[in-house]
Formats: sequence, structure tokens, C-alpha cells
Amino acid sequence: MVDVAADPSHPRYTSLLMRHRLEEAAAKGMLAGSAMIAHGRGEAFDYLLGERTVPAAALATRQALALLLAAERPVLSVNGNVAALAADEMLRLGAALNCPLEVNIFYRTPERMAAILGHLEARKAALGLSVDVLGHAPDATIPGLKGPRANCHRDGILNSDAILVPLEDGDRCEALVAMGKHVLVIDLNPLSRSALQATVTMVDELSRVLNNMLAMLNGGDPPSVDPAYDHQAVLDEVVQTVVNGFSAQ
Repeated sequence: MVDVAADPSHPRYTSLLMRHRLEEAAAKGMLAGSAMIAHGRGEAFDYLLGERTVPAAALATRQALALLLAAERPVLSVNGNVAALAADEMLRLGAALNCPLEVNIFYRTPERMAAILGHLEARKAALGLSVDVLGHAPDATIPGLKGPRANCHRDGILNSDAILVPLEDGDRCEALVAMGKHVLVIDLNPLSRSALQATVTMVDELSRVLNNMLAMLNGGDPPSVDPAYDHQAVLDEVVQTVVNGFSAQ
């Protein structure tokens, strides 16, 4: 798989590269046991979308970026899969927004936290970026959650007003929404609890979303918040895109 993933001419290059990144992250101890299953589920939904950013996802991405830009205390949440698949893009976005990343994972152990934080710090140094990476010393808890996954930083997730949470779990998304935050979810499943409960849901592949956001920022025309944005209508449009795609075959 390594040789194939390294060949950009292969028709499955991006997919194979992402799988290889997960294999490397698993070897470093960054991932939970269910990480591969979660990624495969996302890939299945991406196939249904044609492995592209559909118009509704592009609209959601603009709204999410606008909310991050308008926020006083934006935060980018990172779990094991996100760190494995898109560490560079998350770090670049954090640097561009002048906001921290915070590692916040479902199956939290000292070993996994050290592996993820170490990977992010190594990539930050390699990119020469100045961005805070939190998670090493949580001093607060997310209300409504139990166990180690509720741990967070007061100067990070707890006091944030807008939070980007890629590949989020439903319980944590619900708890963050209940805190009054703008919760911006990247989830290829438009019917998941996270997708339904979020302020904005980008039904798109993680690295595509992040690169689209970075392109908007680098293009010099940052989006502004659309007060008429309709979260449910955007999700409905994504579902209809999938249905139309099947009916056209």
C-alpha cells in the first residue's frame, strides 16, 4: 500500500494515502481501536457524494469559516483521526485564525494523548508555525459529559465561543451546543447526531474542507456570516444530492 499511495497517478491515490496515514498513526499509538472503522464509514459516504465538495458543503464551509472569523475565542478541536489525516492543515488554519488547537479525544489515555500531542508538535516545528496546541494539562470539564473525555482546557474549549470539531461524537457535540457555542462539525454522514445537532455541518471530507477554508483565507476575500443560513435546509440539500446521484445512474 505504501508504494501505491505514494504514486499520485493512481486513481485511488488520495484514499490510499489517507489510509496509510492512519496505519502510521496507529503504529505510533495515536488511534483508538475503532479508528479504522470510523474512517471506512466516512469513505463510504464520500463515495455517495462522488468524492467531491458538493455545493451545499461549500456553502456550509463558508458559513463555518465566517463564524470562526467572527468569534472572539475560536478553537479547533483535534482527535486521533484528525491528527493523523490532517495535522498540517489544522495547524495552518489555527495559525491563520490565530487560535489554538486542543486535543480532545473520546478514548482518552495518557499514552494516546502523548502520542497525538507529540505528533502535532513535530508537525508544527516542521512547518515553522506559531500556534498553541492544548490538551497536555486540562484544568476544566465539559458540562454534561462523564469520564476522561470531558477533560478540557479553560482557555481552550471551555471558554470558546466557536469551535471546529471534525469527526465529532454525538454526545460531545450535544454538550458543546448546550453550552451556547457555535459548533462547526465536519461529518460525511448527514444523518449523524453530530450533523443534525451542530450549528453548521460540512458534509465533506476533512482535508477538502480545511483546504477550502485555507484557500478562502489566502484568496483575500474572507466570508461574512449569513444571518439567513438554514442548517437543516443545507443538510436536506446534501441528502438530495446523494439521492439524485443514484437516480441518474
